[in-house]
Amino acid sequence: MTEADGARPPRTRVRRERSASESLLSIALLLEAVLVFFVVMVAFGLQVLPTPVVFGGGALLVVLLVVAGRLAGRALGVWLGWALQVVLIALGILLPLMYFIGAIFAAIWIYCFVTGRRLDRRKAAYLLDNSSTPNN
Repeated sequence: MTEADGARPPRTRVRRERSASESLLSIALLLEAVLVFFVVMVAFGLQVLPTPVVFGGGALLVVLLVVAGRLAGRALGVWLGWALQVVLIALGILLPLMYFIGAIFAAIWIYCFVTGRRLDRRKAAYLLDNSSTPNN
């Protein structure tokens, strides 16, 4: 078959290369989404709030963490990630241990943010330095 027959060759999908920063931040946010699942179970077991509020709020927080993880390569996703770090720490109002756990995950987020940016800068410098060498 040819294109004149109306058949098109199958398209292959080329995956966009993710930066180190995007990968690390999305991993941190995914881990936080798993954490929120367990926080919801604890809040439900301790009856901190009414059941629909606990599960609804937890589901909303998980969705926001997943969305931020998908958008981690964009400024909006990074800013949403920073805001969600504050929310995780603020959960200490309901469960005091979350002050500590939220601070640990915020530290992980900061580490991933700084390390990812540093790795991306190094890769860009490496590619710039080696772009003039011919491929054999």
